[in-house]
This record gives sequence, C-alpha cells and structure tokens, in this order.
Amino acid sequence: MKLFWSPRSPFVRKVVVCAHELGIEDRIEKVYALVSLNKTNADVMQVNPIGRIPALVTDDDAVLYDSSVICEYLDAVHGDSRLFAKDSPRRWDALRRLALGDGMLETGVLWRSELSRPAEQQSAAVSAAFEQKTRSAVAAIDRDLPPAERDGIDIGDVAIGCALGYLDFRYPHLEWRAHAPRAARWFDSFNARPSMQHTKPYEE
Repeated sequence: MKLFWSPRSPFVRKVVVCAHELGIEDRIEKVYALVSLNKTNADVMQVNPIGRIPALVTDDDAVLYDSSVICEYLDAVHGDSRLFAKDSPRRWDALRRLALGDGMLETGVLWRSELSRPAEQQSAAVSAAFEQKTRSAVAAIDRDLPPAERDGIDIGDVAIGCALGYLDFRYPHLEWRAHAPRAARWFDSFNARPSMQHTKPYEE
C-alpha cells in the first residue's frame, strides 16, 4: 500500500496510528506530499481530486480518501473491525467521538491557516471563534471520557488522541490541560502507546 503523507498532518497521523495499532504500519509505503489550503500539489491531485492528504493507494490499486475512510478500510481488511466496533452501542459512541476529534482537527487546521496569513489580513474575530470552538470541544472530551474498564481502544480514541496531540503541537499557548484535568490524564495514558510515540508530528 502507498500512503501520501506528511509528518505535520494530524489527519495523516490518525491513519498511521491506526496502522500501528493494527500491526500493518510496515506494509505501507509513505510518499511525502506537501499540501496547503491555498496551493495545489499536482502529484496528490492525481490520486485525490481535491488535493488533500492522506490518500491511500491499496494493494489492488484502488484509491481511498479521506482519513476516516482509510482508517475504516484498514480496520475492515486487516483488523476484523476492532477499531470500528460492530455492536451498535459502542459503534455509535465511537463514531460520535470520531466526529468530535475530526471536527477539532478541521478547526485547528483552519485556524492555523488563518494565523499563517499576513498580520494585516488576519481576523481577530475568526481566531476568537476558532479558539472558543476548540475550548468547547476539549470541555466536551473532559466530560465524556470512555469508561476506564472498557476493553481495547477504538477509532474515537484515536481521533480524540490525535486532536489533543495537535493542540500540543500547534497551540501550546492554550494550556488545555489546565482546563480539562480528566482529559489530560486520559491523554497522558493514551499518548504513551507506541502508536502515538512513533507518530509524533514534526516540522520537516
């Protein structure tokens, strides 16, 4: 398999964390791809028409995108659906937390783009709204952690873990742990997993 990849992308990280958890990370060839909201990458657009990563080329030469689709594919083919639970109560809970984590990541990436604009073009109101949405999401995570006695992890945990990790990477000034102590304890435990340690984001 071939994955269009960047060490900075939290959505790519979500896919690679899943691959590690499923024990198939070494079966995926990583193809470095630099993308941004305001530029196009011709190589990426050959596999994903909207030019985003991650994009996966399977062993059968099928192309899959976005991150959640790729994660579910890897889990269905190689993980017997252990990350995307089959039973309804846990499945819907996992998908709800997946949506929350992905929403945080989308907000974080858009906020990053806003802050990358020239200072005179930035909108304080837009940044304030992004911050408010991010803090609201963190508070929701803090209120609604999975039960400690639950067996294994699921895709919701992966998405939430990558979202909180992205805050550490891009927005340390938020000091989110001070406002969400239960989420901080959960994240410290989840972040110690080899899948998270081997996928820490970095600037190229």
